[in-house]
Parts: sequence; C-alpha cells; structure tokens
Amino acid sequence: QLMELAAAEDFVRPFRLQEAPLFRAALVKEAEESHLLLVDMHHIISDGVSVGTLIHEFSELYASRTLAPLRIQYKDYAVWQQAFKQGEAYNRQEAYWLKQLDGELPVLELPADNARPTVRSFAGDTVSRTLDAKTTAGLYKIARDNGCTLYMVLLAAYSTLLARLSGQEDII
Repeated sequence: QLMELAAAEDFVRPFRLQEAPLFRAALVKEAEESHLLLVDMHHIISDGVSVGTLIHEFSELYASRTLAPLRIQYKDYAVWQQAFKQGEAYNRQEAYWLKQLDGELPVLELPADNARPTVRSFAGDTVSRTLDAKTTAGLYKIARDNGCTLYMVLLAAYSTLLARLSGQEDII
C-alpha cells in the first residue's frame, strides 16, 4: 500500500493547458504478477460519460475481449460540423444568439459584507465541505430521475442559488 501511495504521489502533477500532454498513463509494477495502472487526465478533455467509456474499454481489454469497431470517428463529427456551419440553420442560430447576447453583459450583484472594490481582483480561496451519504444519494437520485449527470444537478443548484441571492435571471 505504501508503494502504491508513493507511486501515485510521484505520478500526479499539475497540468499546463498550453503544454501536452493533458492525458497521462503509467504502469507500476508492485510485484511479479501485480501491476497498478495509473491514469490522470485534465478535466477539459473529458467528462463523466467519456471517463465511463474509458474505464469500460480498459476493463474489456484487460479481460482479453475485443472492442467493437467504432461506427464513427471524431473526424466524421468534424466534417458534419463544417457542413452545418455552411448551412442556413447555423446562420439563423448564430443570428439568434448574437441578438440575445447583444448589449452590455450584466454584472452579477450579490449581497456582500463589503463594497465591490474599484480595482477588480481575482484573488480567492477554496472552501471544502463533505456531504453526508443521505444527501449524496439524494443528489444522485435527482440526476438519475432526470437523465442527467451529477455535475448538471449541482450546476443547476448553484445557478438557482446565485439567481435567488442576486434577484437576476441571467447569471454569467
């Protein structure tokens, strides 16, 4: 266990978005017949669905099963997107959103103990909390019942909180 912890600590390091790679993998030999696969990826290149797919496919390959050939490749999607951008539907959607987002962007006004400083600062801090098992199970149930991810549930809750605190409907 100590060797696993040390290997993981040596493996995990910060990503730099402007430098490759944003995905790393390593195989650590624990014993003659025991290895540990370490995988680390930046969240910008993955989501819950893609990580689930990756884990499933690793498991299939580990079990010596063959993966089904892909029906489509990313390049197919890129071609579809390029074709879509040449069409009238894209132009209508672009015009709609340019009109919706026209004008000055609203400033999120939240109640605070202090006045907003004249010079903007991005200094901040992190506050961590742990949810109990019952609350966590409830959040997962909401996600399941609505066919969405836990991230979407939490983002909706956060957006709702900001809207209620600010009295604004458009949250940026």
